[in-house]
Amino acid sequence: MCYDIKASLESQLNRARRKGDEQAVREIMEKLAPLSDLPLYHVSGFQHPKIFIYPDRSPDLPELAIWGLVPHWVKDREQLKKYWNNTLNARGETIFEKPSFRNSARHHRCLVYVDGFYEHHHYKGKTYPFYIFQKQNHPLCLAGLWSEWVDESTGEIINSFSIVTTEANRLMGKIHNNPKLKSPRMPLILPQVIEEQWLKPVEEELDVKAIQELITAYPDDELEAFPVNRLRGASYVGNIKEVCEEVTYPELQVSPTD
Repeated sequence: MCYDIKASLESQLNRARRKGDEQAVREIMEKLAPLSDLPLYHVSGFQHPKIFIYPDRSPDLPELAIWGLVPHWVKDREQLKKYWNNTLNARGETIFEKPSFRNSARHHRCLVYVDGFYEHHHYKGKTYPFYIFQKQNHPLCLAGLWSEWVDESTGEIINSFSIVTTEANRLMGKIHNNPKLKSPRMPLILPQVIEEQWLKPVEEELDVKAIQELITAYPDDELEAFPVNRLRGASYVGNIKEVCEEVTYPELQVSPTD
């Protein structure tokens, strides 16, 4: 799954910068960035951070959204709290079927740019966090679903999103070996050449099939990974640069990435 990420402002602005609109980038940095939770050297989705997404309604300019998709049919904040932690990820194989995601899968898809993500490796009853990133340190583009929810009691509009996941590649299969899971997973990472396809409108069943065909594991030879400091418990150092530095655990004599 994907519950922990690293996201810098530079990575989040990757798509906007590629479009070459420097004035738009400046406005984003001056007006929107201060409202975000960036930079995030490490954040858990269960903290529901507010970061940038590129939704299909504004594919060239990011919008702020909260991690944890709020389906449009949620009635109030009490019901919201019951769903929020269950919609951090959306299983790619069933996004067009599950009630929480099917409307967004058809009409509200987005891109989420991050520096990398974290996953825990299980070894002899203990867990060890690994940081996974693109070999050239380029931002990773994650496939997402988004939703706009209106709190009828206050009129507040909340943008939210979920990260789509798929079956793990060979590298992630070794790292994400949680014995409680039927099979290892990983976020759906979109190569730059197919980013636009994820945002195309769905008008008929052939369009649904085209989206489903994009839901595949990212090549493992494009990724690198190494163990990092603890992301949970008393030894967690918090949202600082040191959290994602490589560390050595002597008991891991053979790394799963070897």
